[in-house]
Amino acid sequence: MPHPQVKVHRLFELVEPIATVTFSEVANEAFLAVGMRNYWDGYFAGRAAPLGAAPAEVVHAVFYNFADGEVARHIPWVWGKTTPAEAIAVRERGSAAALRQLIGELADSPDLVRVAELATRAAVSAPTEGRVLYAGLRALDVPEEPVARLWHAATLLREHRGDGHNAALVAHGIGGTEAHVLLALSLGMPAEKFGRVHHLPEAQLAAVVDGLRGRGLVDAAGRFTDAGRETKERIEALTDELAAPAYEVLSEAELDELIVGLEPFAAAAQAADD
Repeated sequence: MPHPQVKVHRLFELVEPIATVTFSEVANEAFLAVGMRNYWDGYFAGRAAPLGAAPAEVVHAVFYNFADGEVARHIPWVWGKTTPAEAIAVRERGSAAALRQLIGELADSPDLVRVAELATRAAVSAPTEGRVLYAGLRALDVPEEPVARLWHAATLLREHRGDGHNAALVAHGIGGTEAHVLLALSLGMPAEKFGRVHHLPEAQLAAVVDGLRGRGLVDAAGRFTDAGRETKERIEALTDELAAPAYEVLSEAELDELIVGLEPFAAAAQAADD
């Protein structure tokens, strides 16, 4: 039996702050140390590495939500400074160090070993078909060290969900930049203030918003219409539905144990990051 979607969504909320330590300053410094010029070099090298030395066009398609040309500023340049295998190792090492730093004494808690075990069972159980980035990560060895193992499991679960989210966006005809605009609006923020798209040329971003307005998803003031809000909610519900198979290997009791077990680690990572 599939688990209730409310629990699947709660796991997304708990996995996210653990997986995203990858994008912290500690992990960034690990990439700068091997020759990356800036944060985004390390981001693309580390996240794309499970795909091999894929060209920018492929990474752009898989990642889905970057504006045209953004990936190409970093790939293939990064592969002249490092290899995918080295980038994978640097990312794991930097991410584990970041997570250990953020969660403090909890890193040595015996509870972490059990949580990492349950999370890993879920993370390596989902189907890979149609999940390109998740499949690339699944091909990697699972770390033995518990903190690295927990981060790796969280990353697998995050990217499995992310692949499904992209599929849901495609099914609803929402492009990558449009998805960022809808997310900004759902947070009560105008698109031009949202971190992932605020740097885009004003005319380019205005054209994206105009396109959403023309489809009845955004009103004249740049806010959600009822149809826009309903579309966003349908996409999120479908994303949860598509994420659910990863957790079906766990019993209801194990799922509840994982949720409760993740909470202190996610809270610590989130609090330290804030």
